Amino acid sequence: MKDNLGIGSRVQHEKYGKGVVINVRSDAFLITFIDGGYKELPVDEPLEVLDEMVPDTDMVSAYEVEQTLKKLLRRWSDVTETVPLGDKWKNGKMILYPGNTGLAPKEVPIDQFFNKIVMVRDRLRVMEQRINSSNLDNEEKVNLQQYITRIYGSLTTFNVLFKYKEDQFIGEKGA
Repeated sequence: MKDNLGIGSRVQHEKYGKGVVINVRSDAFLITFIDGGYKELPVDEPLEVLDEMVPDTDMVSAYEVEQTLKKLLRRWSDVTETVPLGDKWKNGKMILYPGNTGLAPKEVPIDQFFNKIVMVRDRLRVMEQRINSSNLDNEEKVNLQQYITRIYGSLTTFNVLFKYKEDQFIGEKGA
């Protein structure tokens, strides 16, 4: 009976073969199939239950715990998130040529530059959280938030370095 399917239950699917339930949501089962890989199937999808594991009533998945922990760390600490550099920039370097031709150019590994940009972004996020949770009145919070949004907008120039769009800066137009 599928109503009682919990994490660890073994199932058989007509198309994907044998698998194990790795997470249960109200609308779907997340299952890893031996031959079909990871699939998210609606709860009304036909499944043959091979070995039923009764779910705990107050169970939380490891993924949900991880996401909650990440949110808490971002909000209350100065921990820098690992953000991947776009593949085309890996092992690259920036060369800065001074306007004064008597001075030597400066080479900076893009990886180091990118890490500094990510640290700025993470520290802005921490500042934003601290402002939002502070005792400032709402008008002061809004005014400070507008400055942070403009700073993000100024930093959108560096979005070309990010591998994933969700890691990029978003300014006023995207807010």
